[in-house]
Amino acid sequence: MPWATNPFFSRQQQQPQEVASESDVDPEAGSQSQDVASVRTGFQEPSIKLTGYQIFYLFGLDGAGAFILSGGINFAIAYAMYTTQHYTPDNMIRLFQLPNTLAGDMAVTIFIQCIITWLVELILVNRDLKSGGVQAIGFLPEPTNRLVRWYMFLDRTEDTHEKGGFRHWLSFLGSQVVRALISVVPCFVLLFGPSIGFLTLVGTPIPWGRVQDWTYATKWAPQIFKLLLGGVLSLLTGPAFAAFWLVRCGWALKKNEERYGQS
Repeated sequence: MPWATNPFFSRQQQQPQEVASESDVDPEAGSQSQDVASVRTGFQEPSIKLTGYQIFYLFGLDGAGAFILSGGINFAIAYAMYTTQHYTPDNMIRLFQLPNTLAGDMAVTIFIQCIITWLVELILVNRDLKSGGVQAIGFLPEPTNRLVRWYMFLDRTEDTHEKGGFRHWLSFLGSQVVRALISVVPCFVLLFGPSIGFLTLVGTPIPWGRVQDWTYATKWAPQIFKLLLGGVLSLLTGPAFAAFWLVRCGWALKKNEERYGQS
């Protein structure tokens, strides 16, 4: 979870300026019919290459910093969850069997953390972009694939949805959550199998009908596992989600400069 990009870590390169456009609070709202001055106030010019600060921002703050913070939070949650368990033969910590299943805990963690990470990056990265704290990435070409363009909010128009009001914000939040859920799939594919393999190595085998399960003490295997899972998941999603908004902003600023889509 990329709380490493909180305001205490932000490196502001110029003073925030007042922005009058709706895109100041809703990066999904298009900038195609707004004038240049209102959209670009506070933003730096999009970069023509990946800068040193962008690398630090993506892989330092949103990568290594998020690994430490997210791993620590997951460790603390696991410690509170599993050390308070009344350990009995019917209430053991197991890999697959309910009620205390580490495989189920892993699936829930991936699901929830991807959504939270997406929403946190949405807020913090766009805040840093609007205040001039980091440059947008401006050297990548726009994709032409229709599904990719949908995912990147590239084919939206001013009348796509009603501005303001509950319906607009509900639609806005829903569109963000849908994209966060899509990111769950590759994360699950990448992490679930190796995690199961790791847990079988550190667990104690026990019979489970005709197959085998594994059991764990209340300390320290569950806590270390959740630390590594949360940290590695942040390494995968934090830089990727931050880069999503840096690239998306670069395209929006370049379109606005060129009066893209305007007569």
